[in-house]
Amino acid sequence: MYRYGQVAAATFISLALLSGCSNSTGTNESPDNSNPPEQQEATQAQPADSNAELSELNEPSEQEPDEQPETEPPAEQPAQSTPPEEPLELLYEMNATTYRFTPLRESTDDKAVLLTFDDGPKEKELLERMLATLDEHEAKAIFFVNGYRVEQHPELLQLIADHDQTIGNHSWDHIDLRKADPAEAKRQIQAVQTIVRDVTGEAPRFFRPPFGSGGDAVKTIAAEQGLLYMTWSNGSRDWESVTKDKPDEVIRYVIEQLHPGANILMHELPWTADALDDLLTTLSAEGYGFINPETIKLPDDLPSAE
Repeated sequence: MYRYGQVAAATFISLALLSGCSNSTGTNESPDNSNPPEQQEATQAQPADSNAELSELNEPSEQEPDEQPETEPPAEQPAQSTPPEEPLELLYEMNATTYRFTPLRESTDDKAVLLTFDDGPKEKELLERMLATLDEHEAKAIFFVNGYRVEQHPELLQLIADHDQTIGNHSWDHIDLRKADPAEAKRQIQAVQTIVRDVTGEAPRFFRPPFGSGGDAVKTIAAEQGLLYMTWSNGSRDWESVTKDKPDEVIRYVIEQLHPGANILMHELPWTADALDDLLTTLSAEGYGFINPETIKLPDDLPSAE
């Protein structure tokens, strides 16, 4: 009995040991509870901390901007100024007695006329028509202006200059300067020099007395102001009643008096503006060119314009 009991006890212990080994080598389906709670929390939190560290390593860090070496700003370049235009070649000179123009050299054609318009600037629409016609024919002219009209419409004077036409002095009030005393005649001429220079930046170089009436005293005053004195050699008669509202008559009178070097007198008038295109076309067909006033040689003893 005693031996039997020992055997049974030994058998029971062996079975108990086998059962314990079976539980410790099972699958990982259940969490491992062999560690204390503090260690379990640390172990479970470890993967999260590692991911955070990796995340921080992968995130782009804010970098300090590259320090650029201090450099001085580029020196300012001097402004490019427009070179002054070359003066036109001088081609003609005026006969001081007949007021006609002759070439300075044989190679220059003498079949050319000087176009002039007095008593402006008046009306914008009228002036624009005349300027446009001159531009179409590539013709230049002298616009002899009165000071009181310039004072009323300085923008019209500037319009003439903007079209590269030449501005002349025709006295301030359009009075008969031959009948004026020398002091008044000088004031009439000098005041126009001043206002034209103030508006356009350049004083006139040509002078025509109203009515063609000046005399030696006025010629001297004009010369002292640096002005070439002239009247005309071909009158269109556009200021007379026989041509009023008759552009064909204006053309007829000009062609009847036509000659090489003609100094043609016209005015800023509606019928003259109406006649201008056909007149210039007719002159060109007759073989005449148009003298650019800037190619007229001024007398050597003439001072600079004041």
